[in-house]
Amino acid sequence: MHVLDQVDGEAGRRVVEALQDTSPELVYQGIAWGFGEIYARSELTLRERELVTLGALAAMGGCESQVEVHVHAALNVGLSPEEVTEALLQIFVHCGMARAINATLVAKKVFSERGIKLPAPRSTDSTTPRT
Repeated sequence: MHVLDQVDGEAGRRVVEALQDTSPELVYQGIAWGFGEIYARSELTLRERELVTLGALAAMGGCESQVEVHVHAALNVGLSPEEVTEALLQIFVHCGMARAINATLVAKKVFSERGIKLPAPRSTDSTTPRT
């Protein structure tokens, strides 16, 4: 439960509470296996695990509630809002505009809830090379 609290925080606790009365075994397995074994491995940092998780969920589509939990988690483990939005931009390249937009709108909601202001966007002039 420690890793779940460290990564997902309040958002993770809400998921546990929502599922506990319907499928306590799903809750147990998610915590024991997912967070107790997989997230506890040392080969990737929690930041790296959340970046991978966020990318996978956004790419799958239809997982907006889990994208929300994992945007919170990504911020909790030290990813910056800019890193989150850049990862979601990468989804656009390989998985399509709709999935990238849906996940980015979820991230925008999380940023707003947390009072996070993003810096002004770069110019959208496609004729100017970016560095």
